[in-house]
Amino acid sequence: MATQQCYNFWFPTETAGIHFPALFPTEAPRMLKPTVNVMVKAARQAGTIILRHVSRLDSLKVVEKARQDYASEVDSLAEAEIIREIKRAFPDQAILAEESGAQGKSRFTWVIDPLDGTSNFLRGMPHFCVSIAQLDGNEPIHAVIYDPLRNELFTATRGGGAQLNEKKIRVSERLDLDGSLLLTGFAPRERARVGAQLETVRSLLENAEDIHRSGSAALDMAYIACGRADAYFEAGLKPWDIAAGILLVREAGGRVCDYRGGSDMLRNGQVVAGNVKVCDLVQRRIVDSGYAASFS
Repeated sequence: MATQQCYNFWFPTETAGIHFPALFPTEAPRMLKPTVNVMVKAARQAGTIILRHVSRLDSLKVVEKARQDYASEVDSLAEAEIIREIKRAFPDQAILAEESGAQGKSRFTWVIDPLDGTSNFLRGMPHFCVSIAQLDGNEPIHAVIYDPLRNELFTATRGGGAQLNEKKIRVSERLDLDGSLLLTGFAPRERARVGAQLETVRSLLENAEDIHRSGSAALDMAYIACGRADAYFEAGLKPWDIAAGILLVREAGGRVCDYRGGSDMLRNGQVVAGNVKVCDLVQRRIVDSGYAASFS
């Protein structure tokens, strides 16, 4: 197996004779909405900052914001760069960012996670991203999720579909849970409900092929949008974790709801996402297993 080294991280560029040239495009995206172009520029600049630091992980300043919830100076540097770029183009619009919080009030709000998967990043695990969404009121209308290691750029505009490196993407076509690949997470702030969550996991594994836990909610939702997995569920999430992913999944033909089947994900931090059929089946298992009731 041939491999390519990128800032101390290793990942395959050729597997069993299959090549992946789309992971490393040499040109910037074209024909995007002007707002998305601003977001792409901001995300790429943040990605450059992140990659510049991956060979210096041992020297980074790290703080524990809450129990098992970490941030580094890289999070702050990347976030500042994103905000600088957005304010240059949209100086009067509000911002909600993971590290610096809320700034301003307006009809439009920028929701920013400068480094989703910080724990992975700090451990040298090659799975993290930049996530940026623009909301109109409480609804995402533009989204960018950027994986700087793989140079994978996920973009979406409400009513305009979803793309990965300029190519249209769709959710998977799986019709039921049998043989499905599911994604989840175990947020530290939700450990009081872990028993109920594990009961849901047990129930789902009666049918699913596997359940993965990657450590990046934004990338999980991007992977649902492009059909790499069939459904994702997690609770204890913040708006910056999921705002961009919600739009990506919707524009890729999928469904996103909370644990009771509603649409209050940005407020209650519960997400079920997938193609319409599998999303509905996972959401029902969450209810039937008692996991949804644990939030009452």
